[in-house]
Amino acid sequence: MSSQRGARVNKSGRNGTAAPAVIRAAAILSLLADSGVALSLTDISRALGLAKSSTSNLCGALEEAGLIQRRDAAFVLGRRVVELGGAYLRSFDIVREFYRQCADSPILSRELCQLALLDGTHVLYVARHEGRAPLRLSATIGDRFPASITAVGNILLAQLDPAVVADRFRDPASLPRWTENSVSSVPALQEKLQRARVRGYALDDRETNPAVVGVAVLVRPRSSAEEMFGLGASLFGVDSLDARIPDVAAELHRVAENLSNPMLLAFGA
Repeated sequence: MSSQRGARVNKSGRNGTAAPAVIRAAAILSLLADSGVALSLTDISRALGLAKSSTSNLCGALEEAGLIQRRDAAFVLGRRVVELGGAYLRSFDIVREFYRQCADSPILSRELCQLALLDGTHVLYVARHEGRAPLRLSATIGDRFPASITAVGNILLAQLDPAVVADRFRDPASLPRWTENSVSSVPALQEKLQRARVRGYALDDRETNPAVVGVAVLVRPRSSAEEMFGLGASLFGVDSLDARIPDVAAELHRVAENLSNPMLLAFGA
């Protein structure tokens, strides 16, 4: 799903920065990431509004750095991107502990669980425990899904002031409908977020997949300098009234409390 991260760059190349080449190179990487397919030099220059000669120079530098690679007459992301992404994820102690906590949980070990960050009107998935459910089409690491229709997105949005939420989702395009259950208006989203605040956990009632209900809780940051995470589980073949949901939510809360504990993360208790 594209989030317009590879939008056209300023033709002057300035964009208010002293390093326009870096901005252009980052735009190329984002475009390749969003496209999901190999793109030719012409494709890249046209999509970003750059001169073909400049695009060629930038792609050459990115290729030399291992950040992109050639596939026939086109370009795809390179292996170095994977290495950098892995290093980024390893910088979060919470990601490592997430896997251990899910594997050790008698309830969550069976479920597909995910850890996500809020990114504008989307969530970015940073960890995924597979469990035993047949959910190969669910979000995986590095995917960005609409925050409005995901449980992890809702629990993170519920921490924001309603006025901030209204402003963030003022563009109707930020409220996509993936299923007939998907929330599609700001008032409906605000109502759903308020229910999550009162209940203590968020529900995605078949809004992203007609066969899946998502449950999510907040992982509170250990300090003001750290990110908030959404911790969720995807339940296959149930509805929002399923008797398992309260138990799953309670276990998610227990794990979230552990993930917020600095002593636990420091010593792997």
